[in-house]
Amino acid sequence: APALSSLACCSRDWQEICVSDCLWKSLLKERWPLLCGADKDPNFKDWRGFYVKQHEEQKRQAESVINLVEQRSQFGSLNAGDYLHAISCLERMQFGFKDVQMLLLKPKLNVLLNLIGLHYCLNNLQVPAFHITEALWTGKIADRQFCVKWRPPYNFRIRGGDQSRCVYLKDLVKGEDDGEVLTVLERGATYELSRVQVSDSFSGSDDELEVIL
Repeated sequence: APALSSLACCSRDWQEICVSDCLWKSLLKERWPLLCGADKDPNFKDWRGFYVKQHEEQKRQAESVINLVEQRSQFGSLNAGDYLHAISCLERMQFGFKDVQMLLLKPKLNVLLNLIGLHYCLNNLQVPAFHITEALWTGKIADRQFCVKWRPPYNFRIRGGDQSRCVYLKDLVKGEDDGEVLTVLERGATYELSRVQVSDSFSGSDDELEVIL
């Protein structure tokens, strides 16, 4: 869709080609297959307009999740309930992989939001690792790193009982942590105390964002 929109600006001839219904109906069917059901008027026109309208709606809903995370983490911490709530919001909004890729797996967002989108794709949508890895490289966020630090219940009263993992987004997809990080994030509040420290190494920023579970 972004490529077609850019190409349409080249000339009037290209514009005529790039706004054709057959192209945009195909894109819409790929991204939201349920919107091209049998109940749709076969003579319907302006599939591009329909696509843009639907995209704006998904964008609006994504912004509600982004705002939630940014507001709750403005002091550098986010509790487990808010982290898991953001993921449940994506599920309730019926976000697909393309929605997450276009709206959350972006370098201008902080790595925590990238992580939420990635987590949702892996555990809720169960998107194949190959497609997610490709999306991370395309979005230029594959080398972003976050550190997870937690204390299991049996070590709650033991000083120095914290455990930690530092993982690149691309390695999380590969499962090189044996699924431990996602398990901690999924279980969250079931631990007596758990702290997730997220740092963005891709941009060279020294800022740290903590997620208190």
